[in-house]
Amino acid sequence: MSLQPSESILIVDFGSQVTQLIARRVRESGVYCEIAPFSAAEEAFHRLQPKGIIFSGGPSSVTWEDSPRAPQILFDSGLPLLGICYGQQTLHQQLGGKVVTSDQKEFGRAFIEVVAPSALFDGLWQVGERHQVWMSHGDRVESLAPGFTIVARSEGAPYAIATDEAARRYSLMFHPEVVHTPDGGKLLANFARHICGCSGEWSMEAYRQAKIRDIQDQVGSGKVICGLSGGVDSAVAAVLIHEAIGEQLTCVFVDHGLMRQGEADQVVSLFRNHYNIPLVHVEAETLFLSGLAGVADPEAKRKFIGKTFIDVFEDEARKIGGADFLAQGTLYPDVIESVSFTGGPSVTIKSHHNVGGLPERMNMKLVEPLRELFKDEVRELGRELGLPDAFVGRHPFPGPGLAIRIPGEVSKERCDILRKADAIYLEEIRNAGLYDAIWQAFAVLLPVRTVGVMGDARTYDSVCALRAVTSVDGMTADVYPFSADFLSRTATRIVNEVQGINRVTYDYTSKPPGTIEWE
Repeated sequence: MSLQPSESILIVDFGSQVTQLIARRVRESGVYCEIAPFSAAEEAFHRLQPKGIIFSGGPSSVTWEDSPRAPQILFDSGLPLLGICYGQQTLHQQLGGKVVTSDQKEFGRAFIEVVAPSALFDGLWQVGERHQVWMSHGDRVESLAPGFTIVARSEGAPYAIATDEAARRYSLMFHPEVVHTPDGGKLLANFARHICGCSGEWSMEAYRQAKIRDIQDQVGSGKVICGLSGGVDSAVAAVLIHEAIGEQLTCVFVDHGLMRQGEADQVVSLFRNHYNIPLVHVEAETLFLSGLAGVADPEAKRKFIGKTFIDVFEDEARKIGGADFLAQGTLYPDVIESVSFTGGPSVTIKSHHNVGGLPERMNMKLVEPLRELFKDEVRELGRELGLPDAFVGRHPFPGPGLAIRIPGEVSKERCDILRKADAIYLEEIRNAGLYDAIWQAFAVLLPVRTVGVMGDARTYDSVCALRAVTSVDGMTADVYPFSADFLSRTATRIVNEVQGINRVTYDYTSKPPGTIEWE
């Protein structure tokens, strides 16, 4: 089962890298929304019964014969429609307009001039004003669909905004969801609140209460086993489920030998002493590390870890007399990133161990109460549930643990080396007062050895890479700009204090094009 709010917006995904940001902006306005790939949009429309629809951007060209299209039922519904970039183009093409390849492409910052009023601008923009937006397009609308008129234009996009006010259809050539369009969030809020008529009453408290009912309806009198990974997501999921069904929940913390330094003790203490939730602590380091021996491919590592987690959960479920459900801290970005927007495998970025890595033979049904949330929303829910700030505010930690921060083969020795380096790095970040300013920071132990010199002797040891990014929801990320002094001090400590590392580098790659984790 899934959350069924009384009001929602359906976002139809045409493959944009920033579709998730549309959802974040809409939710920030107090309106619940969900993303569905264009190929599944009709099913999502019937299920959600939304009050409005947004078409995302995408990498395709409407001029291609096989480019994606929106289901006709969305147009026939009479609901408010907002098309963004590719969404604008397919909206006009499908309604009788014409799209062509532009001889004047626009990428990056641009300025539009408002030439006519629109409900989209209520309380925001006035005729004659110029406003900064973010463009990213190679095609343009050459002729508008019947009923549409121009309300804003730019140098490279004469139909930067075109609307059919009577039909409540709005089309934008630019991306309002990104921070480089300063008023973009307000435009999306105007669409969701004023045009679609949503009340804006969706909140984390409302989500909490709705999910408690959802969990109770799904589980009934059944038993639930919840896997704790050591991260915020599984912890919040466990506390929420416990609030819903109490002693029907048993948590299992699998200590797979891939945790950060001191993390196992922290997790066990929190759940046994603070929340008094039934907890089984499974020592499984040997099981996991022996199975990872000789495995270098990141997808193979993720899938092995996912399968082995399920094996352990099933064993523990039998020991407690059986469990009907397995609870996981799966988040919305996990789901989106694990499945192509076309429904196929061609553009899957990576399989998350708790989504794409689950074996088909799993005997338990899944309970995933966070499946509709982004990471920052999970933190908000954790605070709503009373989790300590020191725990809720922790940086994200992947379910596969250190296995995906050690490119290549994983061993206990390499895990121990990485644990020490990572602890030093995080300690320096905390000492500098930077921990809360950073979305995620961690060390990576590379499968590379280099020559060094220590104490007049030659060394031939491993390279450690440091990673730190800022983000809101993990879907896009920028590199954190450490000072040279900080990096030098941290690198010196790691090389001096961690035997097995003689060189430290810093990863300056944003997301995209990289991912936050290395594997």
